[in-house]
Amino acid sequence: MTTTDAVGVAVAQFAPTTDTAENLRVIEGFAATAARRGARVVLFPEYSSYFVDPFDETLAAAAEDLDGPFVGALVRIADAHGVHVVAGMVERAGDGRRVRNTVVAVDGDGLRAGYRKQHLYDAFGQRESDWIEPGQPGAPETFEVDGLRFALMTCYDLRFPEAARVLADAGAHVILVPAEWVRGPLKEDHWQTLLRARAIENTLFVAASDHPPPVGVGRSAVIDPQGVEIAAVGTATDVAVAFLDAAAVDRVRRVNPALSLRRYRVVPRD
Repeated sequence: MTTTDAVGVAVAQFAPTTDTAENLRVIEGFAATAARRGARVVLFPEYSSYFVDPFDETLAAAAEDLDGPFVGALVRIADAHGVHVVAGMVERAGDGRRVRNTVVAVDGDGLRAGYRKQHLYDAFGQRESDWIEPGQPGAPETFEVDGLRFALMTCYDLRFPEAARVLADAGAHVILVPAEWVRGPLKEDHWQTLLRARAIENTLFVAASDHPPPVGVGRSAVIDPQGVEIAAVGTATDVAVAFLDAAAVDRVRRVNPALSLRRYRVVPRD
């Protein structure tokens, strides 16, 4: 496979703060770097628009609509650098207290896909649902670039294999995973294991962008359909690019037709 018949996908790792303007400055810098390296899609972490640890009332104050200034800025960045930008944001919700944990995918023409996190991080002593309104099951959010179909999920969703299987059933070649994977005992090992597992069991690519330490584990990566890490960032603020094509997915599925051999379907649960 060469870069002439593949789509460049970048994973950008940085630590968003409460300064949305500064977050956008970092996003634009990485988008420019990724584009120079041949990327067509640039993935940023969960909560790229605004992040405060621990969560507090400022989260709702910083929330925006999907047609607000943050998404508008991402569209301008995508247009300026000829890329698709995928990033997590804090979206305004209906009750004025909680917000939505949303991933948007944009190009220079506007919003291409938007996904609201369905599985909230009420685990390991955390209570994301105190602050976040969960997204509802529905049609998978996907977009295409040069014949490669991308699908969206977020962070804790990674622990639910059926969430990724639904995206595979929707024809995804690549699952994009913005994350803020909180550090803790064995958490880095879980992160790397689950990224590989979702790629292997669905015979597709997985690309994930996390916050670096001290809050996240880092290790943003692109995993191929056989579970091999083909591009990665360690614990630094940095960007890595891999080149992906649908033919690679097809080749693996000819050898390992697990999706077509399975005998169970995924059904949404209320």
